[in-house]
Amino acid sequence: MIGPESSRGSCPPSQAERPRRKALNRLIEQPIFRKGYDEYREKVRDVYDGTRGAILATCSVLSLHMPLGERLFKERRFDLNGARRILDVGSGAGQIAGHLLKYADPEAEITCFDLSHEMLRRARQRLKSSRPRYVVADLTRLPFPEAYFDCVTCGYVLEHLPDPRMGLAELARVMMPGARMLLLTTEENFAGAWTSLIWRCRSYNRQELARICHELGLLWRQELWFTKMHRVLRAGGICVEIVKQ
Repeated sequence: MIGPESSRGSCPPSQAERPRRKALNRLIEQPIFRKGYDEYREKVRDVYDGTRGAILATCSVLSLHMPLGERLFKERRFDLNGARRILDVGSGAGQIAGHLLKYADPEAEITCFDLSHEMLRRARQRLKSSRPRYVVADLTRLPFPEAYFDCVTCGYVLEHLPDPRMGLAELARVMMPGARMLLLTTEENFAGAWTSLIWRCRSYNRQELARICHELGLLWRQELWFTKMHRVLRAGGICVEIVKQ
């Protein structure tokens, strides 16, 4: 297991020891979350209901996130074999859901949820599959029972929360003990700052996010990289396999 500090399971850092957020990311993100979460959530829904949401799938292809993300499933670096109840968080235009339909076991139950009803409509239209269950939901208030899912995929959704605990705690609640999660999110760096500007979201410090997950019983099993070059350059954002204790 990869803990927030090391594989030896050292204690989480104190407030004084926590890594400082990069100034550029703080400067960009502060106005985004200045107002209350409810108001911000409505702005996010407007963004994805609109033009930017309509071109999201195309952006995912052009940025190579879709083809590179598929390799994680195709090469079984995140293995879907044996998963029976899969939750796709913030399904958007169905980018990850398309991979789930292709690589999950045929009998696996797939649930896709998103804050935007319009994005789910686009996902249905794009995937052309009646297999997934589509649900309009807020990541901070999930309409699912406790310990229901044994597999979760969460791709570039967590950055739309001012505090990741708001969503991670809910995901931990609906995950069975031993359930696995593929988490992808925007990292706190120069590329992450541009992402924040375009999509009105925040970015995360890798060590800080690992510590928060650890506190919620979500242990980082392994860090994943799209390619060897991404690993060398420490590029592509945060991509990890997480296991619920």
